[in-house]
Amino acid sequence: MPIKFSLIGGKHDCTGGSWTITDDDALAELIARVALGQSRYVRRVLRETGFAVPDAKETELAGALKLLTSTDPKAPWHRDGWMFQVISWIAAHLQDPQGLIAPPHMIHAHKGFDGLHVTVDPKTSQVTSVVICEEKATENARKMVRDRIWKEFQEMQNGTRDNELAAEVTRLLETAKGVDVDAAVETIVWKNARYYRIAITIDEEHKGADGYRKLFDGYDVVVAGDVVRRRGEVLYLSDMRAWMAKLAQRAAKKANAMVAVHV
Repeated sequence: MPIKFSLIGGKHDCTGGSWTITDDDALAELIARVALGQSRYVRRVLRETGFAVPDAKETELAGALKLLTSTDPKAPWHRDGWMFQVISWIAAHLQDPQGLIAPPHMIHAHKGFDGLHVTVDPKTSQVTSVVICEEKATENARKMVRDRIWKEFQEMQNGTRDNELAAEVTRLLETAKGVDVDAAVETIVWKNARYYRIAITIDEEHKGADGYRKLFDGYDVVVAGDVVRRRGEVLYLSDMRAWMAKLAQRAAKKANAMVAVHV
């Protein structure tokens, strides 16, 4: 699989670790599939083997290339942000193959939650937690965490966006079997059922245990309670924008090739 995970040692305000991309080509192929609208297929690839590869239709290509292209080469953050959300979605499935995880958004700069995971007890089919995700491709990780993500998490803890959360959780749970959706929505009203996950790109400043601690300093103030409620995932990239640009080009070529096979 294209991502390797490493725990970061030491005592921190959250639990989590770092990601390493081990195969850019394989990652680009998965991103291309998602861009073509095949997230269900990608989810199966991450979980199992031995099923047919879906056709990639020519009518899907224009939309896929739009996701993989920045309209302004000098301002690629919407494209990069979308791709990073897909990478985070892939990582989440590798970390929790049986998790109930919302599929990636299919537009740039979506206004809803970056990601949403629901944990269901396999024995009772009851929801035990809802994981609210912030997934950011940024060149200034600490500023993003301190000035934007903390604000988002505080709003969630204060109940400001409860209606949005209930709607998104309901939509996700309706895809599951044997879950009492109404009871589950009641569960998420309780603030301690809400867990949080930050996935973010970092540079040299926040690489390693000390940098990780500085990046997430204050997490326990924003989200109180047991440390398992606070997750932090980091992807170190020495030149994030250049790497994202190359990955987007590679994924676009993959998408074109997939469609060409079936034309």
